[in-house]
Amino acid sequence: MAQGASVIEHPNRDKAGSRSTKAVVVALLLGSALLLAIVTAGGWTRIQGAKPVQIVYVLLYVVLAFYIARWRSGLLPVAAAFAIVLALFAAISGPQWFDRNGPDFTDPALDSGLLGVLTLLLVPVQVLLIVVAAKGFAQRWSVEVERPA
Repeated sequence: MAQGASVIEHPNRDKAGSRSTKAVVVALLLGSALLLAIVTAGGWTRIQGAKPVQIVYVLLYVVLAFYIARWRSGLLPVAAAFAIVLALFAAISGPQWFDRNGPDFTDPALDSGLLGVLTLLLVPVQVLLIVVAAKGFAQRWSVEVERPA
């Protein structure tokens, strides 16, 4: 290396707590994307107007998981913000799936009750994602220390 060269290190990324937090955030994002994809595919014929939003959410969560897995801590608050919105949507729309069990409704590809459970399961997953993302942001993954080579 050239004289005066330096190496940038990220000391907070080496901690076991930071690595486990990152893994949990990525798992929660991918799990949320999977749950939302199942609900979207299973209720495709009965979902009205929300199809583009759900598809965007699935893709967005996968992209967020990819970048957070590469230590992009600036996306943690973004993930938490999207989780808040998704938790609200899921809490409002989940009970509506159970109302479809009446005799006058046609069934979606998956049972309405199952879709209701999966939709409501998104709520605690999103709350957990918010909490863990906030913890990860507080761990300051982006701190850089310059050391001589």
